[in-house]
Amino acid sequence: MTSTAPEIDGFFATTYAEARQKFLASAEAAGLDVQSHPHPLVGRDGEALAMDVARAGPADAASLLIVSSACHGIEGYCGSGVQNALLADTAFQRQAAEAGVAVLYIHALNPWGFSWNRRTTHENVDLNRNWHDFSKPLPDNPGYDELAHWIVPDTWPPSAEAQAALTAYAARHGERALQAAISGGQYTQPQGIFYGGRNPTWSQQTLRHVLQEQATRCTRLGWIDLHTGLGPSGHGERIFACRNDAAALARARAWWGDGVTSIYDGSSSSAPLVGLMWSAADTECAQAEYTGIALEYGTVPLGEMLEALRGAQWLENRPELGDAPLRREIEQRMRAAFYTETPEWKQRIVEQGVEAARQAVQGLSPGK
Repeated sequence: MTSTAPEIDGFFATTYAEARQKFLASAEAAGLDVQSHPHPLVGRDGEALAMDVARAGPADAASLLIVSSACHGIEGYCGSGVQNALLADTAFQRQAAEAGVAVLYIHALNPWGFSWNRRTTHENVDLNRNWHDFSKPLPDNPGYDELAHWIVPDTWPPSAEAQAALTAYAARHGERALQAAISGGQYTQPQGIFYGGRNPTWSQQTLRHVLQEQATRCTRLGWIDLHTGLGPSGHGERIFACRNDAAALARARAWWGDGVTSIYDGSSSSAPLVGLMWSAADTECAQAEYTGIALEYGTVPLGEMLEALRGAQWLENRPELGDAPLRREIEQRMRAAFYTETPEWKQRIVEQGVEAARQAVQGLSPGK
């Protein structure tokens, strides 16, 4: 990536509306049409919300790379910046075209959360726990049920009793077990965090429609889903995002390096999760050989990130608080937990994002 620091900073935004405007402008500058899927609600500033889709390459390309942002709303500040950088990178565009790889940019999978600085959809659902057959029984998470009252407590900041309950659980079961209980996905506490919902969300249904339109003619499919919140600051962990399949993991490591981690073997900073979005690649694009990663950029320490989420949910459950100073404090902490607004962080994010996209194009190239 040869862009200068000021140029890289220009790929990023301070609001969803600005991020959307930059994405639309970047797509236009790259000569791409944008298909917009309007969200039924408006944003924090009354702006229109949409899942926007731009495609570079023919509709019948045998190889397709998806680059998506804002599965978790507020994480879209990062993902949108990477997408804009790729759209402005003529060397990347040329590489993909010469390799016969189409690139599908899906901007703001969860535009409501992006605009409102929330990780969840407007249904208070974690989109990356929402991919289930809801006619069947949903997964149990007894650890979350045991701790639910303490994870999102009655008062904020949390009482010493609330913190002691979480500490005691970790002492009995281990820190990784506590992380899994909190973040693995739960389906019983609709006013809790990491709630997977009882029905498909708007974002889930809309993304399925996009995949049906855009990704059912390829024979090889790659997917980079951009995230923030786990790991060392500025480091992009490449987390295997496929079913537990040895051949798919081998492809992912051949494309993106041996450092690709997995929730299946405990090598990832993420806990084991359920209801993951990448499963749509198997259900909607079953004709294609699928290889994907979640590119997870670190921001703040895990405990600080989880506390930001707990506070944001406590606040969401109390709309009567209005514009109290505590609201502003919680919102600022939430933003800092998922978006590090420094030139150095942004440069590292773009460099790693562009590298991963180039590696994916090479992996999707014929003969690879």
